[in-house]
Amino acid sequence: MIIRENYLKKIVDAKDTEFIKVITGIRGSGKSTLLLMFRDYLKDHNVQDDQIIYMNFESAMYDDIKNYKDLYQYVKEKIKDQRIYLLLDEVQNVEAWEKAINSFKVDFDIDIYITGSNAYLLSSELSTLLSGRYIEIKMYPLSFKEFLLFNHYDHDDLENKFYEYLKYGGLPAITLIKDNDELVLSYLNDIYNSIVKKDIINRNNIKDPALLENIIKYLANNIGSPVSSNKISDYLNSNKIVEKSNHQTIDNYLNMLEKSFIMYKADRTDIKSKSLLKTLGKYYISDTGIRNIILGFRNIDEGHLLENVVYLELLRRGYRVNIGKSGEYEVDFVAESPNVIKYYQVTQSLTNDAIKERELRSLESIQDNYEKIILTMDKTINQDYNGIKVFRIIDWLLQDEK
Repeated sequence: MIIRENYLKKIVDAKDTEFIKVITGIRGSGKSTLLLMFRDYLKDHNVQDDQIIYMNFESAMYDDIKNYKDLYQYVKEKIKDQRIYLLLDEVQNVEAWEKAINSFKVDFDIDIYITGSNAYLLSSELSTLLSGRYIEIKMYPLSFKEFLLFNHYDHDDLENKFYEYLKYGGLPAITLIKDNDELVLSYLNDIYNSIVKKDIINRNNIKDPALLENIIKYLANNIGSPVSSNKISDYLNSNKIVEKSNHQTIDNYLNMLEKSFIMYKADRTDIKSKSLLKTLGKYYISDTGIRNIILGFRNIDEGHLLENVVYLELLRRGYRVNIGKSGEYEVDFVAESPNVIKYYQVTQSLTNDAIKERELRSLESIQDNYEKIILTMDKTINQDYNGIKVFRIIDWLLQDEK
């Protein structure tokens, strides 16, 4: 079991603080494994077995725990007069679970860690009951650097290994079965169907699953393109994919897709005024392997997948990421952290002069001194155009940055 050090460190750094640690992320991203790694860490650091309560609510072992009262009673009976570490995996399966969490904090000497596969975990009553008293640790599929580590790959022939990463994505379990295409396809299908059925359709009591599936396909096919509910509705109606689509229903479904972590939305921001623009955000998918399962592996669109990979990597590095508008030009990504702003353009190649001029022009239009970067697949030495840095995407993905 390879340890994902960056995520484990975040949990360890928050250990024994008053905050509840909430680990969120798409199904299959490794949340359960991370919780088990942390349990092992506790044992390795002199925490006794009877101080650790670990429960995975996707196991039949806990089928009798239906609601917060059952959960409270079960945990209470296991607690002795000592510090307790409570690890709850996929806790959203317990009705009103947040009431039990709040009671544990009040009644016991306890350090709590929970995971969940949808953002309703934090939009529920938990946010009200525990306002300001929890830390969210966002977990993503493997970065390219982690993908190499998990596969025990060296740094030879990186381009072919990167294309494998684009094709199959970064769900950790893929690295165990990657030599068997049939198993990989089956696993990705299972993960996708679980997300759609458990985290979206069942949770939200969806009445029109066919419409939901068509919206997912539309978004997967339009990664990195401006999207609105009107655009989706016009497409579905004009192509007679549905009889008639309702804008509000589409907006609701888009919100559900974000909350399941299968899709991320990047809003547009005016770089000069620093104001968010309400229209034409872009959607990116949480994993390229899932995107290829949705559309078919013959329809791999490398250009848009490159943009998707960069977007997710910026999220992993802790940035808030928006689409930039600079006058009449668009900037692919505006990446912000408390002390840093960076601007990114992503393109497959700069060998065409017209494309190079277009990408440079977008960044040159920004009237500030923050770092400006172009990422490309070109096998060239890293370059600099009047302060605008150009990196090969593969090299940039392997850089050490928080």
